[in-house]
Amino acid sequence: MSGTSDTPEPPADVRVEPATPADRLDVLRVLDAAMLATDAATVDDRIAAGDALVARSERTDGVVGALVATRPEPDRLGVDGDAVRRARRGRGVGSALVAAAVRRGSSDPAIEAVTAAFDAELRAFYAALGFSVRPADPSVDSPDRLLGRVSTAGSETE
Repeated sequence: MSGTSDTPEPPADVRVEPATPADRLDVLRVLDAAMLATDAATVDDRIAAGDALVARSERTDGVVGALVATRPEPDRLGVDGDAVRRARRGRGVGSALVAAAVRRGSSDPAIEAVTAAFDAELRAFYAALGFSVRPADPSVDSPDRLLGRVSTAGSETE
């Protein structure tokens, strides 16, 4: 996905940028409104590390979407939560956030892949963003969960 001309860009009225400590509450609210489980300490840590992103309205400067990525392994950036305010869904904001996370992973020589665990109804979303998708481990995850992975190290997607 990295470096291709088909990398999703945010809508014209939205910019994607690293979250700052001032964005903390907005990030938590966006994730909470989407019923995604994350905790404030994780959000704080990921903002400090530069692994949290926000989609910001050009008109109001308000946060309309957020993505928090973790580092479950030193060579992997994992999408922990990606959410968009209800009124802005279906306009490419979420795709732009995930694409920015993949670019973030690609710019870090230590990161070999960006991964995500998600519900089955999001298969097409992640596949369209270049993620290879496979079933999650049923002994660990619920049976309707999937795992996605996209290589950032220039090798084939696994």
